[in-house]
Amino acid sequence: MSESVSESVERTWKDECGVVGVWNNEHASRLSYLSLYAIQHRGQESAGIVTVDASGEHRVQKGLGLVQEVFDDVSLDRLAGRAAIGHVRYSTTGVNQMANAQPMQANLFNGPVAVAHNGNIVNANEIKKRLKEDGAIFHATSDTEVILHLVARHHSSNLVECLQAGLEELDGAYSLTVLSHQSLIAARDPYGFRPLVLGTLKNGDGEKSWIVASETCAFDLIGAQFVREIEPGEIWWVDASGEHSIKMKKKRERASCIFEHVYFARPDSIVFGQSVYGVRKEAGRRLAEQDEKEGFLKDVDLVIPVPDSGVPSALGYSVQSGKPFELGIIRNHYIGRTFIQPHQAIRDFGVKIKLNPQTSVLSGKRVVVIDDSLVRGTTSKKILQLVRAAGAKEVHLRIAAPPTIGPCYYGVDTPEKSQLIASSQSVESIAKFVGADSLRYLDLAGLKEAVQGQNGGYCAACFDGKYPTDLFGLDRNPKGHLRGIDA
Repeated sequence: MSESVSESVERTWKDECGVVGVWNNEHASRLSYLSLYAIQHRGQESAGIVTVDASGEHRVQKGLGLVQEVFDDVSLDRLAGRAAIGHVRYSTTGVNQMANAQPMQANLFNGPVAVAHNGNIVNANEIKKRLKEDGAIFHATSDTEVILHLVARHHSSNLVECLQAGLEELDGAYSLTVLSHQSLIAARDPYGFRPLVLGTLKNGDGEKSWIVASETCAFDLIGAQFVREIEPGEIWWVDASGEHSIKMKKKRERASCIFEHVYFARPDSIVFGQSVYGVRKEAGRRLAEQDEKEGFLKDVDLVIPVPDSGVPSALGYSVQSGKPFELGIIRNHYIGRTFIQPHQAIRDFGVKIKLNPQTSVLSGKRVVVIDDSLVRGTTSKKILQLVRAAGAKEVHLRIAAPPTIGPCYYGVDTPEKSQLIASSQSVESIAKFVGADSLRYLDLAGLKEAVQGQNGGYCAACFDGKYPTDLFGLDRNPKGHLRGIDA
């Protein structure tokens, strides 16, 4: 029986999409390729790059699979041009099919245009219905195609004006890179849900290249210098005359996704103005503070993370508590996306092939296991079973985030509300289900204090149920949720 490792060790939070853009570099396609490699964690189902060549025509390579599976030297050489945009995708809006692979392209009134999108547009279905009634034809099932249709409805020769007019109609989350034959454009929704950053790179000829990416870790890989965030509600672009920026008319209170810091972003990125690693370590420290106040720590022998996502928080917990940090569970990094189970009767093989507890570390110990989040509880249950089987005397689970009680509508594929264990179960009953001697979460106040670095607010709707937008009836979906993002 063939089984996906990601399914067998299900985190249930699906990484979202990632976007990149390069302007004024003879190696634009290869810089895009490397940048996509750096943000591969944001989407593993498809990848694509579009370049604009010397004649002003677009060249494209995209396909299903990982970045290394979609591109090779031949395809990257064929993607000629000094400007490019790229995309890695996890499907939440729309199924995983080639028609939904991005960047998406169209020949519009003002020339060829390609768009790469991270986020989810909550009023996309309303707009799509209206456009279809007006005769629009859709080839894909993702909400990204709506953006192209809206841009096409405005017949100005100025692409930025057309894009601005189209974006003013949208509600929800979008971080975009857009490529025409004349410019590279980056845009971010007025809430600032998803990250988007701007950087520069010195060329060999002394000129400057502009780089746009979902996360700063992409800049680190290619040697680019971080300049700033694309601001919420900003449309930034660069063309032959230089860089430009305007703000959209629509104003909103900032609501950046707090879960970027909890789980999604790479720990070596700067997101919303703060080190992701630093936030996660601070969250772990505050979690230990909570336990100190309750007098819990006196009976603990050591602290271990669930690798790799729990490592920074476990370090913070260890520093604050003074309890030893150990790698009690070793992760196997050398597994593909599929493997063959030798027999269907062997249970939990998916967890064991990826995570292996160390008996020499755990045997006879009272252990605190630190993880970043707990969604359904099924994976935590399997992991704690492994820790107990390795001889741990006690197993206490600590989560460096609050209980997840609601689905996301802004670019994250979350389970239905009925499958979010904290939406209906008490902490005590969850602890019993996962097999923990005790369970504690970091409270929302503590998490918010750990992410105070940015100017403005965060969306924490998955933790507190306070959604910053009108959901346009999506919260009345029979399944209780929308398939999050299409980026």
